Amino acid sequence: MKKLMTMTRQFRDDENGAAMVEYSILVGIIAAASLLAILAIGGWVGDQFTGLCANLDGKGVSATGTGTGACAP
Repeated sequence: MKKLMTMTRQFRDDENGAAMVEYSILVGIIAAASLLAILAIGGWVGDQFTGLCANLDGKGVSATGTGTGACAP
């Protein structure tokens, strides 16, 4: 009976599982925030290039050096 009580106290005092769950949640939150930031920055950069293309109105220089560069969709 004493051994059972000792095992019960050890199980109750063991916090390794709780720490692992906390770190897993923290890693998940960081991963989600990173993904959202990357998507937001990617959208902003795309909008900047689209705006630049609209301002140039197809008058930019193409890769061949001619003045007929058109914006790619």
